[in-house]
Amino acid sequence: MSQERLARRYLLLRPLGSGGMGRVWLARDEMLDREVAVKELTLPEGLPPQERAELIARAAREAQATAQLRHPGIVALHDVVVEHDRPWLVMELLRGRTLGDAVREHGPMPQEYAARIGAEMLDALSAAHARGLQHRDVKPGNVFLTDSGRVVLTDFGIARQEGQATLTEQGLMIGSPGFIAPERLEGDPGGPASDVWSLGATLFTAVTGAPAYGGTAAERIRATLTRPVPHAPGPLGPVIAAMMAPHPAARPPAPQLIQALRQVAAGQQAQLPAHHEATTPVRVRKRGRPLLWVAVAAVAAVVVAAATTTVLLMRDRASGGVPEAFTAPMDVCSLLGEEEVGLFLRTQQPPKATPGSDEVGPRCQWPIQGSGVELQVQKDSDTRDPWAMTPETARTLFANQRRWWDTHDKLDWTWPEIGTKASVPVTRTPVRTIAGVGEEAFAFELKGGTGRIHTAIVHYRLSNLVVFVGYTALSERLGDEDIKQAAVKAAQATERALRHAG
Repeated sequence: MSQERLARRYLLLRPLGSGGMGRVWLARDEMLDREVAVKELTLPEGLPPQERAELIARAAREAQATAQLRHPGIVALHDVVVEHDRPWLVMELLRGRTLGDAVREHGPMPQEYAARIGAEMLDALSAAHARGLQHRDVKPGNVFLTDSGRVVLTDFGIARQEGQATLTEQGLMIGSPGFIAPERLEGDPGGPASDVWSLGATLFTAVTGAPAYGGTAAERIRATLTRPVPHAPGPLGPVIAAMMAPHPAARPPAPQLIQALRQVAAGQQAQLPAHHEATTPVRVRKRGRPLLWVAVAAVAAVVVAAATTTVLLMRDRASGGVPEAFTAPMDVCSLLGEEEVGLFLRTQQPPKATPGSDEVGPRCQWPIQGSGVELQVQKDSDTRDPWAMTPETARTLFANQRRWWDTHDKLDWTWPEIGTKASVPVTRTPVRTIAGVGEEAFAFELKGGTGRIHTAIVHYRLSNLVVFVGYTALSERLGDEDIKQAAVKAAQATERALRHAG
């Protein structure tokens, strides 16, 4: 846990997730005695001071526009802090899970429930549109279902105010393939109707359990531009088809759609205007530029805008070795064998693996009294799981992690399972690049009050996976160098297992 405070009131507790634009923290507002979420925005490295100052000022302006939105269906922005030469957004803390997570865990949603979600989201979007603000990345991962029953639209980080470019845009197509409206894929900046299309695609996923258009990023983009909208089952089907009409003008106005969604939520038949019911069968309009060029350009932009999208690379290298991407989920605990754990912990009775998971990704621990090994395969906050990361997003995540550790050297540390009941202050050794693990790696250690190293940590990237490996030994029988080497060897063992699995 970091002891860092922002604006002398926001105490950073622990990271909740990270993405291409930075990291989200659990924090405590000590002035109001409440927990909040803090989004740390990471700006590109190597910027001239003047350009960096302009980007910070623009981020503050975008935050001001978002802060004007007051709606129960939009995550509230409490404060903006500029410290350590970058902006930090202080937001309300939501507890629950995303619509995407709910569908993956439980399958398609009941029609009435999905319709209620759609009505509340469209009402929230209408509030944003009334202030000239487009969301531009409505998707299942940005619809949050709170434990208290609220439905909240999150991540206005790439929102666009009419007439303005955004901090994250920089001239590129922003969004998630399969959830980007066709007019935006053609290069149009889009408008409120574009968010309506994206919400329709989100509801399609909610009631079917699968996206309207599948495949690679290029295939999803091509299908959005050329294929008819697939039919969603049940009473919500005609409403979704109307929302996903290919021409923005053919999509019903938001008030009519909200009424139709609420009718389905109440178990009634949706009443849509006859004009829209007649025009929802899709006609592919003639494009003003070659379709292939549009698809290729959009895919290139999506790869660059890795903070807000996922592109799966499914091909393996023909020559063997590391695949271009690990796309099949695997048991993280299987990456270290029982015999290997016993050697690292110097015991003939190695502990059983303890699996777990949090916002950062699946993890596994092997704790015994006074010692332990831990492992986590990590993801950014914009990707559903580590296996959906790409080499590009993994490189960004890896760089962000190193950048963060480079600036945080005073921490609180605890591991109750090995016998540390209370957190203790520790100091980080300098972060250093290491060779012999993955395609890139860095390492550092944690020292207690005596100046002795008790924990060594290695972060490495292999293709599209970012892996954290930690080794702890509280006993003074092991020297600093022994602990360092144990962490590196554990990391190398996990890398060998990944290469074999790939």
